[in-house]
Amino acid sequence: MDNAHNPRFYHLLASSFARLLGRALIPDPNVRHRDVAAQASWLYQSAPFCVLAHDTQADPIFTYANRAAQTCFGYEWDEITRLPSRLSAEAPNRAERQRLLDEVATAGFIEHYRGLRIARSGQQFWIENAIVWQLADEAGTLHGQAAMFQSPPDMAPGA
Repeated sequence: MDNAHNPRFYHLLASSFARLLGRALIPDPNVRHRDVAAQASWLYQSAPFCVLAHDTQADPIFTYANRAAQTCFGYEWDEITRLPSRLSAEAPNRAERQRLLDEVATAGFIEHYRGLRIARSGQQFWIENAIVWQLADEAGTLHGQAAMFQSPPDMAPGA
């Protein structure tokens, strides 16, 4: 199923974030008071920050990237949701990225992460103050990992 506007997938993102970090994924109370479908749509279409998620395969594939993240990385939905998440970093930076993911698997989440990433165009950019967390449902079943960060100023939508 397409996770772009999927309320169930949004619930997984938001509820796992809230359980682990003790705060809401969507900071705007006006948006949080909408129904789940409207929140899912807002996160995908209008959020001023990037959110990505990948699955639990041995070589994880992105299962979600909101519009801000698609703009940042330079991929459309149908491209990024076929992309192994390791390809979001260049080969020399992949070991550092894997250490991050291993730490998240152990701790449940990390905050204030900084890492060098690469767009489809080959342009490198820094993600700053990222939050990376485990995507687990209420029963504790792991569905992957997710990340949230501000778009670099020169890659923000409309820049």
